[in-house]
Formats: sequence, structure tokens, C-alpha cells
Amino acid sequence: MVPVTEDPQLPGQSGGMVATQEEQKRNAPVETRRTTDLLHTDRGDTTIEETVVQKLAGMATREVPGVYAMGSAARRAFGAMTERIPGSQTNVSGGVSVEKGERQTAIDLSIVVEYGTSIVEVSQGIRRNVIQSVERATGLEVLEVNVHVTDVHLPEDERPEQEAARKPLE
Repeated sequence: MVPVTEDPQLPGQSGGMVATQEEQKRNAPVETRRTTDLLHTDRGDTTIEETVVQKLAGMATREVPGVYAMGSAARRAFGAMTERIPGSQTNVSGGVSVEKGERQTAIDLSIVVEYGTSIVEVSQGIRRNVIQSVERATGLEVLEVNVHVTDVHLPEDERPEQEAARKPLE
């Protein structure tokens, strides 16, 4: 008869039986655990509000040459009036609509382009800049960026909201 010797137990093994994958994952050192994505890890979750994505997308859109303004005429007029209030902040998310899930987002933008610029080139620049900015800052995958051109700004155009913004409060 051969004497039975017990082998030292390795992590993930119990009494000669092979541990399940879940037991191995639970017993594995923290540094070897895999993350499911950048926002959801074994050490915790990161959540991002839609307003964060809206602001990032708004700022990235305004950086593109050829974008004159964002939002509809009513939204721009309201924004011009609120900016005249002392202590108010500029609303960078005007003209931006976001649908956000846990790992992905879709963004809709309303813009006014400068006369003489190529709408196709401006739209491509916006998509490139928004996707890069939002994905880098948040880790969310940007599925689509829809650009709605609501107007073309002509050099001789002076809109009532622009004139109102230039007049001092009385």
C-alpha cells in the first residue's frame, strides 16, 4: 500500500477538487482581476451624469471653426438675456441633447454655421472633436453625433438677441 500524502492546497483548490471559475476569481489577488470596462471595475463603479456629457460636447462643438452659435433662435435669445444677469454663468450645454446609458452615449447638436463655411466639413469636424473629447474625458463610447444645422449666420445679420446683449441694462 502506498502512503497517502497531502499536497499543499493552492488558491482555488479545496480538498483535491478543482474550484469553480467564480471561486478562482474571488480568491485571485486584486491586481490580477480583470476590469469589465473603464467605468465599472472590481474596485467600484463610476457614474457620469448627462449634464457632464452635455457640457463636454458643447465645449468641443464651440471649438470647431465655422460654428457661429448653438441652439435654436429661442434658446439663443434666452441665453443672451440670462448672460446679462450679474453673476450668471454661460450655458455651454445649450443646443446639446444627450442620451446616455451605462457605457455608451448618443449626442444631438443644434448649430448655426458661419456663411461661407462648408457644412459638411464643419459637421465632420464637430463629430471628430466631440467623439474624441467625450470618450477621452468620460470613458463612454460615443455611438453617434447628430448635427442639426438650424441657421446660417450672414456677416450683415444682426439678430435681436445680439443687439439686446450689447445694450447695457437700464
